[in-house]
Amino acid sequence: MSLLVIGGDYLGGIEDNLKKRGFSTVTHISGRNNKQKSLKIPKNTDVILVLTDYINHQTTKIIKKQLKNSNAKIFFSRRSWANIEETLSKSFNIAVGQYN
Repeated sequence: MSLLVIGGDYLGGIEDNLKKRGFSTVTHISGRNNKQKSLKIPKNTDVILVLTDYINHQTTKIIKKQLKNSNAKIFFSRRSWANIEETLSKSFNIAVGQYN
């Protein structure tokens, strides 16, 4: 399953944790740069994770508009791994801390 993370200047260990969680491809876009108004969601994206504490409002609007033509699921979370894990666990019915 492919995941697009939007927001956050640097993911640190989050990318590794997401791969352990079963996401084969993790792509990251910072989402804070105003030059990213031409942001395009890759066609093979299954899940979009928006880190709400590190993104500008215009980018969020662009993402929502593009999702109307996509089958990708979108989730919103803060940048901490605990919040990301909780969001994904609820959405995919996986127990917190359970990995592939």
